[in-house]
Amino acid sequence: MDIFDSDIEQLFPLLKQNGYKVTSPSDVDYNCVAWAAGHNDKFFWPYPDYWPKNIPLNNHLASFIKFYESFGYKACNDDRLEKNYEKIAIYVTENTEFVQHAARQLNSGKWTSKLGQYKDIEHTLKGLTKSSYGEIAVIMRRRKTIYKTA
Repeated sequence: MDIFDSDIEQLFPLLKQNGYKVTSPSDVDYNCVAWAAGHNDKFFWPYPDYWPKNIPLNNHLASFIKFYESFGYKACNDDRLEKNYEKIAIYVTENTEFVQHAARQLNSGKWTSKLGQYKDIEHTLKGLTKSSYGEIAVIMRRRKTIYKTA
């Protein structure tokens, strides 16, 4: 698998200058919203059968914040790597509150995204801005789950 993709670079021009790599082939079983929440076997978007029933069926930022709060995330102040936290970023169309994308921070401090039904990539947070994904609207975090073994 190639770690760079010219189609991706055309859609997201800042990726090439900020650095990125492709980390998986295309997959239609999940999308960015699910991937950010840690799922690669679901497709979440505000359509019937793809969205929790208690959260409004729209792509407004407030609905996505409620969605991620249902996974234990809370809004936070910055995107810096914090040892005991998992973070996500929600992107909205510039000058609106219409959600276009979500990304998840990796343990390295880089970010990972599922590009629609296309490929997963590792990237800088700003690498997807100034594109159809718009700008970062909110960063959210939750405590990492620590599993104890016997």
